[in-house]
Amino acid sequence: MNTPNRRQALGAGLTLSALAGLTACGGETVGTADAGDPVKGGALRVGVTGGNAADTVDAHIPVNSGDIARTVNLYNCLLSRTDDYKIQPELAESFERNDDATVWTATLREGVKFSDGRDITADDVVFSFERINDPDDPKTAAASFTMLDEVVATGDRTIEFRLSEPNGILDDSVSEYTTGIVPVDYDPENPVCSGPFSLVSHTPGQSTVIKRNDYYWRTEGNYLDEVEILNFNDTDALINALLSTQVDAIAQIPLALVEVIDADERMSILNSETGMWLPFTMRVDKKPFDDVRVRQAFRLVVDREQMIEQVLSGFGTVGNDMFAPLDPNYPDFPQRTRDVGKAKQLLAEAGYPDGLDVELVTAPIQSGVVESAQVFAQQAAEAGIRVTIRKVDATTFFGDEYLQWDFAQDFWNTRDFLAQCISCVVDESPFNETHWDDEDFTKLVKKARAMTDAKARRDLEHEAQKMLYDSGGYIIWGFANQVDAFQKYVGGLVPNATGRPLSGWRFDRVWIGKV
Repeated sequence: MNTPNRRQALGAGLTLSALAGLTACGGETVGTADAGDPVKGGALRVGVTGGNAADTVDAHIPVNSGDIARTVNLYNCLLSRTDDYKIQPELAESFERNDDATVWTATLREGVKFSDGRDITADDVVFSFERINDPDDPKTAAASFTMLDEVVATGDRTIEFRLSEPNGILDDSVSEYTTGIVPVDYDPENPVCSGPFSLVSHTPGQSTVIKRNDYYWRTEGNYLDEVEILNFNDTDALINALLSTQVDAIAQIPLALVEVIDADERMSILNSETGMWLPFTMRVDKKPFDDVRVRQAFRLVVDREQMIEQVLSGFGTVGNDMFAPLDPNYPDFPQRTRDVGKAKQLLAEAGYPDGLDVELVTAPIQSGVVESAQVFAQQAAEAGIRVTIRKVDATTFFGDEYLQWDFAQDFWNTRDFLAQCISCVVDESPFNETHWDDEDFTKLVKKARAMTDAKARRDLEHEAQKMLYDSGGYIIWGFANQVDAFQKYVGGLVPNATGRPLSGWRFDRVWIGKV
């Protein structure tokens, strides 16, 4: 990681620990970039945390933040999301359903090519979705396509998605970054890419270098020659890399440092309001959380406003134990507030009159996760909940025991309600970290998913949300803004609601300006 510096570092001794003593709380502070007009050429160095030996460049199995950054830049999907989280065409110029949403037809743009110059064809799309849905090796997005009977090329540029049951939100699923289009001879160790960049090198847990794909279909942007994604072991190292200009931009800064970093005349802050959430996860099939009264008590000990201020420094909004706040059908249920007395009563009714002891597994997998564990432990103590925090590294957290912790944490980017359900709270979910498995709930979700009109399915979605609100295994205390930092000579970064850092990882829009 010994990358040559572009500018002189801050004065001797000005490190993260020194900055911490200068922080101020609350409010939004966004610096002004000074990159000038877009220019072609140059290399961008991006710092991230949370990488490990399992880091991947496989289009269809991203897990951590660095994986997602690689996926978004190496591969394009048929559809994608705009900065304000609306579905838009990407490799497909259209994606349309029939009247009962049992067949969806994609039409590829003319002239789209892979990074080796080959045309992207309907056969490549068929292969990509067959790979995602491989019954012997299902990939991350497979749970969203259980009703997909077959994908058929009906022309060089047209593809039919034929379903065994109606699915009114298939376009949502197809817009996920986990559905990148790859060629029929795809080799994830040496990938040919459909996105704005192609792979130069990848060392898991350390660094990835990607270069501009000159065959890329977008005519605007694609300014950079190269991007280097560098993994840092902790936030201190990440911040110091920015201050010393070892990197040009970093993802997910400690929110307590926003104002101080922004005060540095060389730096800018990118502050994006999102639907990103950092939940506490309670396994509903393991004691003590198999008793709904315990789960309710744990939710009632949380001071959500304090969480927003102490963990997010005000850069977020209060949560209500439900996800998908940007979904048009997000319900207006009574806001859950702190009630220590009620929490104690529920614990006593559940057989814990003297409180209980629990271990909370945490890791630096996203800015604010470890801090929220510490604040929760303090808040829970007043109700007799004695929390022992077990902090592990990201590699351990996402290792063999991932999704098996009794009480832990995680992070999720912005998703609409039904898509999020498929990912984490139904029987087919790949990331069912709370082990929620309610037959009536699953039926509601699948019935709603079959409907094509969002207004028509609102009541069903609200009924399903109410089940999670009353009895689910998540503590969703808030929704975090995505706050990143970058040198002012970096241009093209804009607020993005997906919850993915640095404008949704869209490096094809970034340029290196005045240095």
